[in-house]
Amino acid sequence: MEKKLLGLLGSEDYIPSNVPELLSQLGMKPNQQQVLQSLLKSLEKQGKIVRTKGNRYIVAKEADLVPGVIQITRGGRGFVQPDEAGLGEISIPDSKTETAMHGDRVLVRLDVKPGQQEKSGSVVKVLERRRSQFVGTLQRSRQFLHVTPDDPRLPGAIYVPEPRDVGRKPNVGDKVVVEITHWDSRKTAPEGEIIEVLGSPDEEGVDMLSVLRHYELPLHFPKNVLHEANTIAKSRPDNQPSAQECAGRVDCRPHNVITIDPDDAKDFDDAICIQRHGDQWKLWVHIADVSHYVLPGSALDVEAKKRGNSTYLVDRVIPMLPEALSNELCSLKPNVDRLTKCVEFVLSKDGHVVSSKFYAAVIRSKRRFTYKEAYGIIQVPPTNETEQMLHDAHAMAQKIRQQRFKDGSLDMDFPENKIRLDEHGKVLRIERIENDESHQLIEEYMLLANEAVAGRLMGLNRPSVYRVHESPKEKKLSDFREEVLSHRVQCGNLTHRPEVQKLLHRLSTLPIGPALKIGFLRSMMRARYAVEPLGHYGLAKPKYTHFTSPIRRYADLVVHRSLFDKVELNAGVAKQIAEHISATEKNSADAERDSKEVKLYAYLKAQIASKKPQPYAALVTDVRNFGFFVDVPDLGLSGVVPLSAIRDDFYVFDQASRQITGRHTRRVIRLGDNVVVQIYKLDSLKKQVDFQLVVPKEEFPRSRKSERPERRERDRSEIKSAPPRKPGHGHKRAQQGKKRKR
Repeated sequence: MEKKLLGLLGSEDYIPSNVPELLSQLGMKPNQQQVLQSLLKSLEKQGKIVRTKGNRYIVAKEADLVPGVIQITRGGRGFVQPDEAGLGEISIPDSKTETAMHGDRVLVRLDVKPGQQEKSGSVVKVLERRRSQFVGTLQRSRQFLHVTPDDPRLPGAIYVPEPRDVGRKPNVGDKVVVEITHWDSRKTAPEGEIIEVLGSPDEEGVDMLSVLRHYELPLHFPKNVLHEANTIAKSRPDNQPSAQECAGRVDCRPHNVITIDPDDAKDFDDAICIQRHGDQWKLWVHIADVSHYVLPGSALDVEAKKRGNSTYLVDRVIPMLPEALSNELCSLKPNVDRLTKCVEFVLSKDGHVVSSKFYAAVIRSKRRFTYKEAYGIIQVPPTNETEQMLHDAHAMAQKIRQQRFKDGSLDMDFPENKIRLDEHGKVLRIERIENDESHQLIEEYMLLANEAVAGRLMGLNRPSVYRVHESPKEKKLSDFREEVLSHRVQCGNLTHRPEVQKLLHRLSTLPIGPALKIGFLRSMMRARYAVEPLGHYGLAKPKYTHFTSPIRRYADLVVHRSLFDKVELNAGVAKQIAEHISATEKNSADAERDSKEVKLYAYLKAQIASKKPQPYAALVTDVRNFGFFVDVPDLGLSGVVPLSAIRDDFYVFDQASRQITGRHTRRVIRLGDNVVVQIYKLDSLKKQVDFQLVVPKEEFPRSRKSERPERRERDRSEIKSAPPRKPGHGHKRAQQGKKRKR
């Protein structure tokens, strides 16, 4: 019926018709009107058709109307990913998002202009709300109570009545959960009601509870899911697979299999072994066989699919699977039998893949290494067989890595920060995690396995999900190129990959390089999941998927089933899964970022309160007429240094050279400069961080001491009259994070 209806509405001679007319044209009986209306309502909700004036129906596409999911930036702009593959992203100005909120399904009218390259449009209808409940701070104006959402992408205020039946009476300033009940127009504020009081933001634990509620992350597994996981675990008393389960699998237990993971990891889902075979090498990449225990349609599967992935917050893990599986039966712990899915490679001595095969296996890991331990071992001569294998694995991984970059892969790795908390949940220290050779060792073998599995799936033509990273838009590359050239850095045509690689290599040798690298990262598309094998731009791999982390990613579990278990996956179902897990991944990434931020903000607020803020090395990433933006690696934050916060001089902005210069000191600050800053102001609601430049005493000009008071007063007034900074402007990098997930 749906196909017949859409065929009618899409035919060339179709005239917009109402329900009775459609009933007649479709040859349906009068008593079938309710069935037709139900179908029309469903298609209208999906955005496939539109009801016009006079209750007449047309195909949405015919009126340049496109359904899709909107992502809204912190600056207010929207970007819609259309439902139809291949249409490309649609840009929505902040004035045309209407009442759409981040993650909603919307109907967009395309703004068609001659010669226009970038698709743009305006939201005409919200088809489906992704969510209606939000976390915010309760505030009171003269007449009304309202909640200011924590997420700056949401409306500025949600008006609420006095809360009732919420367990405890909230105070002004408390964190609460509010549900939007009414919002019809962008011209009016939304209305809602408080459904939960979390408590004062200064109470221990409220900060993380706010993150959990905001991103709708579950604190517990449903009872039926825990029961199923515990039943599976208890049926194997020694917490190992039975002899019957191991039968029929390739027995790799005699092999010198090892794992390498972070020091605090418990879910070990990958292991490796490498051996010399004549003038070639054999490599085994073993991945935890989660699909053996988590069957399609089971309670475990339904919950894992819903969660989409594990979420690693700063103080806890929200796992995709219960600990009985994720940290025990599936985890490739040492000295116990474990079931795996294996990709076995034959490699040439220079690291090229000669052949590969795929099978179910059983292993017994000989040793668990942390990255620190592995790094220490490969820096000194080996003392035993296992250490020798680690050296061999490292040498081969570096050859594969060199070949990967020769094939066009882009080096966009940035160090990451690990926040360590004390027993009260406060920041104890911040550790810098470098992508050293021990990380690269594992990374190269996982990339190799992901690529091989994708190629095998494509060869078999089985519906599945792929990890895709599309090429950047030409306009963004062109804009970035102009930015690079404005700093007198040589730059070719960035639509040609060799030129991108040349630029990235050039930037690695320049003081300005790290700042421009961040700019290039921002010009790239976000990696996602799709049913079409579109390849991975950043890795320069035409065939790529996710296979190596089924304990923490549902995508990998789907791939295991498609390739090894031969589970038939409908293409439509695969598309739904791909879209869902792309959304859950983004949600988890945002939650992980926010969990770090709330701890860092509390840490920095304490510094402001103590009046003894710490100095931090920072990199200038942009210069504007109101100040300059900095990236602070030791905090993993970005922020702005307002000109009004620089006390040693009055600074003048030169737009042509994109630098600011002290009028008296002649001190110059430009993109790529290394400076020292300290916290100046903090707005947790707007998620804005302002830093203050720390100027060494020897850099203060002596002439300033004898300068007339009226002159200093005039300089201050000039600073005050400088163009104000827009709320939220320029703070996106702190929220986006610097490393894209491959």
